[in-house]
Amino acid sequence: MTLAQNSTLFNMDLGPLNPVTAELILGFVIFGLTFLILAKGILPKINRTLAAREDAIAGGTERADDLRTEATRIREQYEAELAEARHEAARIRSRATEEGAAAIAAARAEGIAERDAILAAGAERIAAERAAAERELTADVDAWAQALAGRIVGEPVGADRA
Repeated sequence: MTLAQNSTLFNMDLGPLNPVTAELILGFVIFGLTFLILAKGILPKINRTLAAREDAIAGGTERADDLRTEATRIREQYEAELAEARHEAARIRSRATEEGAAAIAAARAEGIAERDAILAAGAERIAAERAAAERELTADVDAWAQALAGRIVGEPVGADRA
């Protein structure tokens, strides 16, 4: 077919742009074959690769979110355990302080009781020694007084006279 014949076929005259029917049919057949090869062979592989990449990206994001959630949960658990340990340490320190204060108070009370016992024993001993000394001195003072009075008077006084 020639260009002149093509113009009668399509009822329009495009000049040098008038399509040749044989070339047009050949172009459609080659386009169809190329489309089938691409649609049946290459595009499914590309789609599978894109789907795998998208799944890997989405799965990676989900795994990252899961790991982030797990890390947050573990950190919160750790912080809760740490807070509990701090609370327990404060409780132990408080109990130790109370026990220490009680031990100091008990030792102080025991020391005061011991001191009071020692002071009471010392006071009793002093009182006993004082009474003994008074008895001895009273007897001696009588004898000395009579002897002194006898010297002053010049003759024996009291029991020494006889």
